Amino acid sequence: MKNPQTQALLQELKKTSIKGDVNLWKRIAKDLDKPSRQRRIVNLFQIDKYSKDGETVIVPGKVLAEGDLTKNITVAAFSFSDEARRKIDSKGKTITIAELMESNPKAQKVRILG
Repeated sequence: MKNPQTQALLQELKKTSIKGDVNLWKRIAKDLDKPSRQRRIVNLFQIDKYSKDGETVIVPGKVLAEGDLTKNITVAAFSFSDEARRKIDSKGKTITIAELMESNPKAQKVRILG
């Protein structure tokens, strides 16, 4: 059984996907609906390698602190390790998936990593 916050996020992702006809939110909901052991785990060096400066990256899983971030990017994820959040905030910005969905419902210029 998933916790109520996760269930609410899944419902909101699906609703936003249908309302705005944006498949990215449906894909994120599908990834987050998996058991927590099957969710994506991404390290900072991977985010740095596969993203462009000024871009928004979404990770439907957990971001870990292995490596460094050299670009000014916004990272939205289901969860962050404390060290990863600190490293990202020193160079870019961390937000939740719900915050990204609210601020960018059409998911423009968003890259999925993981």
